[in-house]
Amino acid sequence: MTSATPGPLPPADTAPAAPAPAGQRPRTRLIATDLDGTLLRDDKSVSDRTVAALAAAEEAGIEVFFVTGRPARWMDVVSAHVHGHGLAICGNGAAVVDLHGGPGTHSFVKIRELERACALDVVRRLRAASPGTSFAVERTGGLHHEETYPPLHMEPGESVAPAEKLLAENPGDPVVAEQPVLKVLAFHPELAPDDFLVLARAAIGDRATVTRSSPSALLEISGPGVSKASTLELCCAERGISPEEVVAFGDMPNDIEMLTWAGTSYAMGNAHPDVIAAASGRTVANNDDGVAVVIERIVAERRERNS
Repeated sequence: MTSATPGPLPPADTAPAAPAPAGQRPRTRLIATDLDGTLLRDDKSVSDRTVAALAAAEEAGIEVFFVTGRPARWMDVVSAHVHGHGLAICGNGAAVVDLHGGPGTHSFVKIRELERACALDVVRRLRAASPGTSFAVERTGGLHHEETYPPLHMEPGESVAPAEKLLAENPGDPVVAEQPVLKVLAFHPELAPDDFLVLARAAIGDRATVTRSSPSALLEISGPGVSKASTLELCCAERGISPEEVVAFGDMPNDIEMLTWAGTSYAMGNAHPDVIAAASGRTVANNDDGVAVVIERIVAERRERNS
């Protein structure tokens, strides 16, 4: 399977596959939104309209959770907008993070690590199934990568070595050794992104969760059963919130499980075709503030009900 570019979408108010009218669905209690390609514009900014919509949702009593593949240290762009609860789901569900401290600070509330033996098995299987793959290891303290892994990220790696050494019981640094592994990243220089995803899922099976969110052939591999959806479900259960009371937004394959779990979900106008197929509704693109468009409507419906 190869990636396709979706055609232009109608405005959110007239989008196909729209969810049921407000009076026919449970009240929204939580909004779960991806960041890159979804809430954030392509320049990684949060528009004034979106900032206002997030604040209006929280003021209306609707919790907003950022659910992203980003590591916690890349959350400064939205740390000012987590409001009272201060929590975000990072690493595709591998961590729940408290951002109350503001930019440059965070603390881990929940960690769903990728066990070292499992990670080594994943590396072994992908090396055999797709020669030329290079790897990086995301730990709670930072990124570590192989020499051939491309500079795809916003920061240099903490250490450079073969993945097997990075995942060894003693990687050479006692501080690093104590940091849980959140995910393994795998990059292939030649395969098409979706082809690489299909190949890796066949090679790894249910031993780990394999997904992708990058336009390049970069895979993100978490522990078995760990996803945005499963960690969001845990957070909602702690709050007594049902899937029917959740509205979710996303644009890439790593959002699909979350979009199908939530009672109402929206694919962005710029979304991957598989995401459009999985969501119950569609909104306009991230650069057109598609998340804000829907949140404004939800808040207006809430006010109408209350009045």
